[in-house]
Amino acid sequence: MAAKISYDDVEVGTELPARSFPVNRATLVQYAGASGDFNPIHWNEKFAKEVGLPDVIAHGMFTMASAIRVVTDWVGDPGAVVDYGVRFTKPVVVPNDGTGALIEVSAKVAAKLDDDERTVRVDVTAVSAGQKVLGMSRAVVRLA
Repeated sequence: MAAKISYDDVEVGTELPARSFPVNRATLVQYAGASGDFNPIHWNEKFAKEVGLPDVIAHGMFTMASAIRVVTDWVGDPGAVVDYGVRFTKPVVVPNDGTGALIEVSAKVAAKLDDDERTVRVDVTAVSAGQKVLGMSRAVVRLA
């Protein structure tokens, strides 16, 4: 695959299409199986509350992976992401209410970094239940 977005066509401030990602308890169990992270804070409500959490929470890496999908969908090639990092600021609380939680993600091109490498920095914002769940969420992306 190759990036579908041209470096020459992108300006600082370009907004990527926003997306929302639903998360429910089944999603967390599936992610636990795929990742091998069976920490009970991600599936056992009683345990999560005993350790001071409001309820079961989504895996941080699941939240991080969901957020970067806005960038990979936009650029058309997951391999175009050269670097990606976040700070976890708040957990995504996933109630067992038949609905779960929603991670709302938006992103924009914050800087054109290197004309020769055709790289840009994309700042990503992820919010759940009105709270920012990722801070300093930034990706460096190599464009076409």
